Amino acid sequence: MTQVEIDQDRLTLGSVTVTFQRTLRIPETGLHPLPPGLGRFPLRRVADYPDTAPADWLARGGIMLPIFQREAMWLSFDAFEPAALQVGVGKVCAVSGLPWIDHLTGDPQNYVPLPTQPWLDGINAGAGFIRQFVAVPLGSGATVEGQVTGEETHGGVQLRAVGLTAEALERWREAQRVVQCSPASIMECDELVACEGPAMGLGAGGRMRQEVYSDERPLADYDQSAALRVFVHLCSAEQWNAITGELPPPTPVDREAYMDAGLPWFDYYDADEADVLASEILSRIKSVGNVLGQKEDPFVPVDPSTVVKLGAGGGDVVADGTW
Repeated sequence: MTQVEIDQDRLTLGSVTVTFQRTLRIPETGLHPLPPGLGRFPLRRVADYPDTAPADWLARGGIMLPIFQREAMWLSFDAFEPAALQVGVGKVCAVSGLPWIDHLTGDPQNYVPLPTQPWLDGINAGAGFIRQFVAVPLGSGATVEGQVTGEETHGGVQLRAVGLTAEALERWREAQRVVQCSPASIMECDELVACEGPAMGLGAGGRMRQEVYSDERPLADYDQSAALRVFVHLCSAEQWNAITGELPPPTPVDREAYMDAGLPWFDYYDADEADVLASEILSRIKSVGNVLGQKEDPFVPVDPSTVVKLGAGGGDVVADGTW
């Protein structure tokens, strides 16, 4: 039976693998290339902490990871067979901006096609760019969930992977060719502080050059009766320590130190793939800094010589509960 599992901080949903990458938070002014990842967030099963995890988390099941307030993250994807992956932030679709549903839709598209989409760094907020995933406390009013729905009750990240039907998979295997995707992404970060409070959600940060690809495959090719889903809870640093007894990993290096070291940024472009139209709902989302009234230093562009052009190219079972 196909299951959801975590192994060495990798989350697998059938043929799909997802890792949650630490990164720099980019400024909210300007348009930025992709910085490379700074290592995976540690993942733990909620069910392994029955005495310390919140009761509603235990009811939802899933996994959890530690993240600091205003820390950025991105999701790296891989799939050894074609699949559709729905991504929700606080049960708002990160692609369409519509409420989360356990079903694929094509108009508007509410998922990313894999392995075509190698990563996702934020919400689909504009033509050819995303707004970066940035962690903020529930109740702050700065989450995507709060701005779209008017409430902040779910938080976290929701994932649902849908593979192909047996017939479509057989057709793909007959015609398959080697496809390689190499994930890399990063952003800027300033002071990060441990956040008090019961849970974290994701808000919108700076703009990054990134396309969310449209799917050329018909929805009928996907076996929606055999989908796998998981709820990813976001812990504050204090909450992670209280639940697991572990200290969260140290915060990432800041953007200035990264640039001073001459480390690379990335641009990813696939001329054969079309970009999904930006969500009108998500295009209206205010940035975390705008909502919280925090000013940033003037925008300093990345040195173009440091931008690398990229082209297309068994753990524990995780329980799913009531969302």
